[in-house]
Amino acid sequence: MSLRVIGTGFGRTGTDSMREALTMLGFGPCHHMSEVMAHAQQKRLWRALAKGAAPDWGRLFAGYKSCVDWPSAHYWRELIETYRQARVILTWRSPESWWESFQKTVLPAIADSKDQDALGVALVAKQVFGGRPQDRAHAIAVYEANVEAVLNTVPAERLLVHKLGDGWGPLCAHLGVPVPDEPYPARNTTQEFRTALSLN
Repeated sequence: MSLRVIGTGFGRTGTDSMREALTMLGFGPCHHMSEVMAHAQQKRLWRALAKGAAPDWGRLFAGYKSCVDWPSAHYWRELIETYRQARVILTWRSPESWWESFQKTVLPAIADSKDQDALGVALVAKQVFGGRPQDRAHAIAVYEANVEAVLNTVPAERLLVHKLGDGWGPLCAHLGVPVPDEPYPARNTTQEFRTALSLN
């Protein structure tokens, strides 16, 4: 099994809803930060990668058909080259709206972490945001730079920019599958994120 869909959008851009949507469309299991948190082997492998281990994508994504969210979104450049047949999705929301969600969810989780090897610290805070995730202007600039890089790198015919609220239509057209009867998922609101975090 190899990846058929690669997500390039940052966490808090509708990635958990996209994870659920891709699973419903037959592109699951879908890799997401929740998978890393739920499986010791995943946690070990991704932490090693964040520390500089050589990537073994076949092992990191064994059993998965798609990936969205961090940690995989940080490595999208390598992934789109490795899995050249995979479709690419950039989940997107306005930078200001992204920051509002990020600062209420991911940022407190990073700040509260006592584990410097945790991916939220070692990967998201240090590598994605250069050690300055709490700096609003800097974080938004990094977010915008990632969007720009995806748009400038991924061929247009391979890429879908999926904005919050776009629903099934553009996604199903991009993947060449019929639109399901069920509504598009709406998952991982700020409150749900905080509740899930408090249970881990």
